[in-house]
Amino acid sequence: MSPSSSSASQNNCSIKISVSILFAILLILCAGAGYGEAQLTTTFYDEVCPCAITTVRGVILDALQTDPRIAASLTRLHFHDCFVNGCDGSILLDNSSSTSSTIDSEKAAFANNNSARGFDVVDNIKTALETACPGVVSCADILAIAAEESVSLSGGPSWTVLLGRRDSTTANRTAANEALPAPSFTLDELKASFAAIGLDTTDLVALSGAHTFGRAKCQSFSNRLYDFNSTGLPDPTLNSTYLETLRELCPQNGNASVLANFDPSTPNTFDGKYFSNLQVRKGLLQSDQELFSTSGADTINIVNNFSVNQSAFFESFVKSMIKMGNISPLTGTDGEIRLNCRRVNGESSATLIAEY
Repeated sequence: MSPSSSSASQNNCSIKISVSILFAILLILCAGAGYGEAQLTTTFYDEVCPCAITTVRGVILDALQTDPRIAASLTRLHFHDCFVNGCDGSILLDNSSSTSSTIDSEKAAFANNNSARGFDVVDNIKTALETACPGVVSCADILAIAAEESVSLSGGPSWTVLLGRRDSTTANRTAANEALPAPSFTLDELKASFAAIGLDTTDLVALSGAHTFGRAKCQSFSNRLYDFNSTGLPDPTLNSTYLETLRELCPQNGNASVLANFDPSTPNTFDGKYFSNLQVRKGLLQSDQELFSTSGADTINIVNNFSVNQSAFFESFVKSMIKMGNISPLTGTDGEIRLNCRRVNGESSATLIAEY
């Protein structure tokens, strides 16, 4: 965060710091009187950390100056957190082994390993918030706020984030391997993956629209370019001109880490062009194009609507993001407020076993 952004946020918080401390004490006292049944609310940090959202925004703005991809990456972290045991910040935990716990990090799951990113920016956000409001804002809530701010700062819709999540003290790599949708999923597999966490077909299409910004590595879609489903031919749903463009970028047996824009025209802007790309068979991932190219699918009409009505897409996206953010949050006295998003409280250090 820039000095001006940081000082402004701290000044905003200092105005109510005594009230924040008092309110925090009240929350602890209330825990024994049913606060464990607390639900998420839009006003959770209004007293205890009034600068929470502006602090998150400031750090992301700074990061965007050198990394235009970071907004999409932060949004994706929230998705991948919520899909595994709910929105509990578990994706942020590093591998560690201590006398108190052993963490098998979700960062090494198939869908995250060498793919999920933005952890350093989350660290910077957490550091700024710990300076302004020590021990108050959870890492899970940081991901929820960062997703909204990332979308909004990229030209997409803004919404009031429901807050009050607490952080898990465990991670679940096995669940991450099972729950996170793969880029090669068919439409039926996608629907099953979303339905397993209470999200319907409209949620699937709307949330997939987040692929209107960001990048993907060649390894995520190269199976479509040369030997799709062991046919020796490319994916027939790929636009032929787009196919040649992608082959130039990702030659057979080439560098699998090369990045391709999800949206060739406005790669850093959150808009509705993702859906018009699907209509001309320019969905980058198989799981993208499946929404439009699966014969007789009920997703086709939704794609067509979102393609011509960006407002409808934005409205549905916001509803689906709020719905997703409500998946099994830890509240009240469950979990903890991690002081370091990479490790559970009480660990003197987290022993990093693998690089991500």
